[in-house]
Amino acid sequence: MLAGCSSLPVLHPDMVQREPVQLEGARGPLSVQRSKEILDGLKGKNKDAGSFERHMAIEEAVAGSPLVIGNRAALLQDGKATYDAMLAAIAAAKDHINMETYIIEDDDTGKRFADALIDKQRRGVQVNFVYDSVGSINTPREFFKRMSDSGIAVLEYNPINPLTAKAGWDVNQRDHRKLLVVDGQIAFLGGVNISSVYSGSSGSSGAGSSGSSVDPRANKRAKPAGPQAPWRDMHLMLEGPVVAHFQKLFLATWESQKGKPLAPRKYLPELAPRGKEVVRAIGSSPDDGYSLMYATLLSAIRNAEATVYVTNAYFVPDSQFLAALTEAAQRGVDVRLILPSMTDSWLVLNAGRSYYSRLLEAGVKIYERRNQLLHSKTVVIDGVWSTVGSTNLDWRSFLHNQEVNAVILGPEFGSQMRRIFESDIAQSNVITAESWRQRPFGNRLREGAARVWEYWL
Repeated sequence: MLAGCSSLPVLHPDMVQREPVQLEGARGPLSVQRSKEILDGLKGKNKDAGSFERHMAIEEAVAGSPLVIGNRAALLQDGKATYDAMLAAIAAAKDHINMETYIIEDDDTGKRFADALIDKQRRGVQVNFVYDSVGSINTPREFFKRMSDSGIAVLEYNPINPLTAKAGWDVNQRDHRKLLVVDGQIAFLGGVNISSVYSGSSGSSGAGSSGSSVDPRANKRAKPAGPQAPWRDMHLMLEGPVVAHFQKLFLATWESQKGKPLAPRKYLPELAPRGKEVVRAIGSSPDDGYSLMYATLLSAIRNAEATVYVTNAYFVPDSQFLAALTEAAQRGVDVRLILPSMTDSWLVLNAGRSYYSRLLEAGVKIYERRNQLLHSKTVVIDGVWSTVGSTNLDWRSFLHNQEVNAVILGPEFGSQMRRIFESDIAQSNVITAESWRQRPFGNRLREGAARVWEYWL
């Protein structure tokens, strides 16, 4: 069965060529000399200046989209902060709203967003909405009909029913993106779907780097997430020239799914600088030769010099990604993973745990977030390379899903990411190599059984 499956590309370290970094501004590409002047100013006297320059060169070489200067990036933790910011932007929209989501549910939160979008459409703001057919499978047709009846352009991504598919049919390819672009000037992206599961607060607070130890023998099974378990997630709000690149990703999805022609609007307005962050928009698609996010992340880890801090909800690494983490730890890089302790997917959690032994033996430090269902997808490397987005560290995200991430380069944003990571570690349990070796035989059986299905999870 697996013989005919897609596979991840073999990426060699020498694929990354060191060329002068060329940035893009609000009016297009900058000269190499001007790019260097800006980068020198951003580095300043920071102690991580060498790492910053190195990751700039790597990022320039690996991904296909430009590094864009002049952006403002704001981190949004969990549902309330994310929804408040998104709904405020929707309320302020004047020209159009483009929204793409994996899940929107017919609950209080979903209805709140639907009402806000319908209200703007009736006020003359064009709303274009994409939802995933599988992700929103439990949302009744009447929910979307109410939106389309108001004039909203609604598009179902890769419908489960092949008779309604307009762009070919492959039920395994899903749109896992969570992307909102308002007036072409502000973008939101990350891990937060539109659902009332985020109504509980996960309250990431405090700081620290040790965590509490846990004995896996005390946990006979992977703990399922109860209906009231708070979800821990991260989202990002961006303003500045890079928003145009996220807008183009939305427009490309609409075109590839053969949606009806969009109403004329100023989808790509001229964008002035809004801050000092250097950001790259990375959209991955199963139609691409390989996942740009996979290649970018793999290269950044392989070139890490001091730290690799990963927080991820669904961790089922392929052999290359596993090797990148273990080799980084073996060469002295402080590699830490924050992974779930409770789950909404028994198979994914156990498949990921089947790799703990190899990681721990190589010196990777593993923590499991307690009391919350972890749904975040973030990485910060060497304090200067950060990413927030929808991409999980599993085969599904790297091969079968449309995903969207922002890569932010710079020590200031990196320090924010690191503080949040340390706060999450303070609310996590340490998994030690010794205790993991003593876990029950039944746990090992479940891990092995889940691993058989990792390609399809």
